Amino acid sequence: MHSAETPAPSKRNKRKIPRHATSEVAWEFEPAVVSDSDPLLDFPPYLHSRPRRNSITPDLQRAFVRELAATGIVKAAAIRIGRSLEALYKLRARPGAEGFAAAWDEALGWGVLWLEDCAIERALAEGLSNPRVNSMLAFVIRHRHTQYIDAREVGPGHWLYEHIREEVLSEEKDYAED
Repeated sequence: MHSAETPAPSKRNKRKIPRHATSEVAWEFEPAVVSDSDPLLDFPPYLHSRPRRNSITPDLQRAFVRELAATGIVKAAAIRIGRSLEALYKLRARPGAEGFAAAWDEALGWGVLWLEDCAIERALAEGLSNPRVNSMLAFVIRHRHTQYIDAREVGPGHWLYEHIREEVLSEEKDYAED
């Protein structure tokens, strides 16, 4: 989906006061390495009824999702597209922005996986010499396994069992109708 390496920024903050660096012209970065044909970017963007000069356009929404998938950090992705966190969260909460919100969640998932991979790679490279790295690795492993379900717990009444049961029955029904 995307490169394991996030491109290095071509320039950093151009403002004297860092907190003033929220506009498009305050930062310059190379674009993230995510293909425009990526299915992650194929979402219905929010369309402003009366767009303004500083509106978050469909192109910026896709750029944000692309950057979020590459970095895994919402603030970094916002800075890279030159928009504030507040504006992006407001847009996400608007009625009609469900496609953008879903793409945001999916991109964040990919970004978090990338960050976990980076943590594991760093822990393997630095080994026992850095106790912080080992605690970071323990954190990643502990949280990675929260999504796993012990197969012995799955049975009638369990949410996963019922979900799979519904899918199978639906497929059987569709197959019987054909």
